[in-house]
Amino acid sequence: MNTIEKKSVNVGNYISKNEMDTLTTAYKQQRWADNSSRLGRADSMSVWLTVEELEGFLDRVKENGGNGVRLHFAVHTEGYHIPEQVGMQTVVMVANRSKDGSLENAKQILTSGEVIAYLPAPICPPMCGGGFGGKTSGMGQATLIVRDDNSMEVI
Repeated sequence: MNTIEKKSVNVGNYISKNEMDTLTTAYKQQRWADNSSRLGRADSMSVWLTVEELEGFLDRVKENGGNGVRLHFAVHTEGYHIPEQVGMQTVVMVANRSKDGSLENAKQILTSGEVIAYLPAPICPPMCGGGFGGKTSGMGQATLIVRDDNSMEVI
């Protein structure tokens, strides 16, 4: 009987709210502001999905021999079924399999020639709840405020 040793290479870590705020503020200043200017409206800042959606995707990854998920940055293209989100950024989750649990040899999982991928929705903005860090809700638009000290807030 052959036994396959399972290795898990955990390279991420939990971060504090302060670290999260630093990272998201840097993103707003270095990427989001330019993206929004180019679009002529606020670009998306996040995607949202339920725990059940995430667990369902992870179950499908495991059922197909996967042991990892790669998050790809993406943009909604012309013809997307929600026209007001065309041109806005999002992420796509893609099932991966790695022989040793490392990133170096992780490959997309194909079933019947198709990749196992999931597009979380909704994106925020335009669809934001109270947990966005701003005061937007429902279909409201976000506004970027840049303070004198170069800090930013989305309202």
